[in-house]
Amino acid sequence: MATNTGRLVVGGVLLVVCSIVVLVAGFLDTPIPYPTGVAAVATLGMVVGTLLVGLSEKDAAV
Repeated sequence: MATNTGRLVVGGVLLVVCSIVVLVAGFLDTPIPYPTGVAAVATLGMVVGTLLVGLSEKDAAV
């Protein structure tokens, strides 16, 4: 099971960072402009991160 390490690392980082952004935008009263829009963009980042992690194995299809 060979993996593409670059995709795995970038996907993992995207998942962690975007999850934190969604939690901060949703739970804390922070001065983020347009928290709904920021959370929506972070959710798309989570989708891309999941896709990258899923495609990180050699000859894998999602």
